[in-house]
Amino acid sequence: MGTESPETGSGAAPGPGAAPGHRVQALVATMDELRRRCPWDAEQTHESLAKYLIEEAYETLETIERGEYATLREELGDVLLQVVFHARIAEERGADGFTVDDVADGIVDKLVRRHPHVFAGTPVDGAEEVRGNWERIKAAERADKGERDASVLEGVPFAQPAALLAYELQKRAVRNGLPEDLVDAGEGPGGELFTAVDADRRSGGDPEMDLRTAARRFDARVRAAEARARADGRDPRALTDGEWRRYWR
Repeated sequence: MGTESPETGSGAAPGPGAAPGHRVQALVATMDELRRRCPWDAEQTHESLAKYLIEEAYETLETIERGEYATLREELGDVLLQVVFHARIAEERGADGFTVDDVADGIVDKLVRRHPHVFAGTPVDGAEEVRGNWERIKAAERADKGERDASVLEGVPFAQPAALLAYELQKRAVRNGLPEDLVDAGEGPGGELFTAVDADRRSGGDPEMDLRTAARRFDARVRAAEARARADGRDPRALTDGEWRRYWR
């Protein structure tokens, strides 16, 4: 096989003077070809692709949790593909749609606007003040859009894992002035779980990641007990309560 050039090789290093990100243009061009010439890619919609956003994001998270940084590049590529794919579909709507450059412009503008300490010389004293400024700037943006009466919780998506949802709602409310002692979901189903998330948040933890870590510990303990049982010639599914406790250690 011949040597691939930086313009065509999927894994080639940038040539002299090539700007970081130049290969994203090749991805956009590849997506354009797939959209026009591949039957499967051509029939996809925002709705049909929605599940892949979640799947690819969680596969990337799994890679990070396992410390498998050698494969992280591939997983991030799968996430990037979803962004480019959705932008390509939107572009086909013409004047009512948007392009991948519109997506990039939007996030660049947002980052510049919400980091005045970097781009406008606004002094800050630590990361907590940066977070506070971020919330104030978001509130001002909503006011500019005519959303002056919008809740401080506006924009927190409910389509996310429950522990993360509770954490984000609590964090957003407290950052916008709600007293810590009022963080309460009341009695009823889920109330104690909501309180547990609050306790973890106040201690500086991330309840979603901490719960995932606890789940992994439990998974490891179950598998270790099963392995000890099998080493004794026992079927884990046939163990008595006492035998499970003995192998559990």
